[in-house]
This record gives sequence, structure tokens and C-alpha cells, in this order.
Amino acid sequence: MLDALGLRAGDEVLVSAVTHPDMVRILEAHGLVAVPVDLDVANLAPKLEVAERLITPRTRAFLVAHLFGGRFEMVGLVAFAERHGLLLWEDCAQAFTGPGDTGDPNADVSMYSFGALKTGTALGGALLRVGDRSLLEGMRERQHRWPDQKRGAFAVAVLKFLAFSFATRPLAYGLLAWFHRVAGRDFDRLVNSSVRAFRPGRLLPQLELRPSAPLLATLAYRLRTFDDERLRQRTAGGEWLAANLPAGLQLAGGGMESRTHWLFPVLASRPDELIAACRRAGFDAARGASSVGAVAAPADRPDAEPVEARRMMNSLVFLPAYPELPAGSLARLAAAAAPTTLMNPRVAPRLRRA
Repeated sequence: MLDALGLRAGDEVLVSAVTHPDMVRILEAHGLVAVPVDLDVANLAPKLEVAERLITPRTRAFLVAHLFGGRFEMVGLVAFAERHGLLLWEDCAQAFTGPGDTGDPNADVSMYSFGALKTGTALGGALLRVGDRSLLEGMRERQHRWPDQKRGAFAVAVLKFLAFSFATRPLAYGLLAWFHRVAGRDFDRLVNSSVRAFRPGRLLPQLELRPSAPLLATLAYRLRTFDDERLRQRTAGGEWLAANLPAGLQLAGGGMESRTHWLFPVLASRPDELIAACRRAGFDAARGASSVGAVAAPADRPDAEPVEARRMMNSLVFLPAYPELPAGSLARLAAAAAPTTLMNPRVAPRLRRA
């Protein structure tokens, strides 16, 4: 997409202040400058008043990320982009709700990925909905020149995921977590690195591959057989936990337009204590359950430093709320969290107002 658009080196792209770091790496690899727009913690949407302050004559696009399985209202962002003549791209990788989900019709491009931990995973691959026909044709023409992904590379991804699935069964996972704690190692970092799609180093050569036939077949199968019932159960479980969180904890993004709870992040003033309490009760809460992070402001744009987003990420704990938990687990999880946590006092007033 970026190649087909032909943006100039030094052009700026406003980005959600919390996003996957590889998105920023892709922009920078094309000579573009990512300028973070701080978030409203209540709905995880970029603050438009901040975006108004950060826009410059070099700004060309706005890349927004729907986080943790929820979506924020796009009307204001669409109006903002139209008013300033910006392209509007939405990253829906964490918010996929099934094959009928094509994103906001007013976004220029809506993007979905199907990596190892995503909803409807195909262990790789991506889909983009592109509104402009000429841009789409330009993208297809460029992709056609890329080499094919080797079948063996996809086979390695499948074997890696099988090993990961075995390791995350309760007994094996508990033993691995215990060993890393005793050895003083970061177990959350090991889990995230195990499912990371791309290696450190040059990113574009790893991306610029046409998907192999087995990957395409896997993605087509997952879309045909999408598990709506599991998504419904995940949503219902997350909503129950959100409504029954102990005093002092609140769901980050609790004011989003819709939520399916791909992840369940809560704000805590003492996150390590919350994690310890949950693990004592047999629940693997974590701080590093997602690869997203706060985007650093460019060196010459200190006014873009995302203070609220950074503060939020420092306070987040991800609780395990998913359909495969045994009956009664969510109530025990809420009880385990109750005596140890208080909401970050600098964040709480905004959430209460929301």
C-alpha cells in the first residue's frame, strides 16, 4: 500500500499512541515519520484535540488501531481526516469479528491479520479492504512481483504453534512458568517471542512475500468455519468480568463502542501485586500479554510524547478471561484480584467521567 501511494520521505503519519511496533517499523522503512497521538484511556481512541495540535503541512495520513478486541466510534476521526485531507487507515488486527467484518466503510483502508494468537488464526497472512480501486490495482500489481512464501516456512510455523499449544496446557505451562520464576527469567517475554511473526532486523524482506498455497487454504478454511459461538462466549465472559470487577479495578477501554475481549486489560496502581495474587489463585495474569506498546515521539517533536498512553501501559495487567476457563473461574478470578489492587489514581477520574 505504501509503495503504491508513493508518499515522500519525511512525510508524517499520525498514529494511535499505542500500537504494534512493527507498524511503526514499516512506516519508517518507507521513509515516513510516525507521530503518536495520545489516547483517551476510556475508549482507547486517539484524542482529536491532540491530533489537531500535531498536524503539520507534511501530515499525509492517520493510522488508528482498535485495541484488545474492542472498537471505538470512527465518526469523529472520519470527519477529522476529511477536513484535513488525510488518508484514514484502520488497524483491525485485534478486533476481527468474523468473515462479514470489513471495517468502517469510511476508512480508506481496513487491515486484518491472522497471526498465531489472533481471532480466527491461520498462523499468518493478512487481509486488507481497500476503498480506492486504482490504489488496490497498484497494490496487486506490486504484490504480483514478490516471491512466493516457501511452503516449508509455513510448515515450520505450524509445527511451532503445535509445540506452543502443548506448552500452554495447564500442567506444562505451570511448570515452565515456575522454572522461569525460580531462574529469574521473564516468562512473559518468552511467550511473546515464541509467537512473534517477524525476526529482528530488516522487516520488509520478511513481509514482501506472496502467501503460500497452504497458508491461503488455511485462511480460507478458517473464514468458512469461523467459530461465532466461541466469539459470543468470549464476549459474554468478558462483559461479565467487566461488570463484576472488584472496587479499584476497571477495564481499560471500558467505554469503547463494542467489545469482544480478545484481551482483558485492567488498570492497576500496583500491577505486580495483582499478578502475584492472581497467580497464587492459579490464574496466569501478565503485563506482557500483548506486543503493543506506546509509540515514542520523534526526536524533533517532543510535543507528541504520549504521556497518557505511556502511563496506561505502565498500569496494565491482562487477566485471563476466555471461554475455555472452567465454570466459576471468572468469579474466582475477580475474588483473587479484590484485596490487592487500586486503580491508578491519575487515570481513574477520567474513567469515572466517561
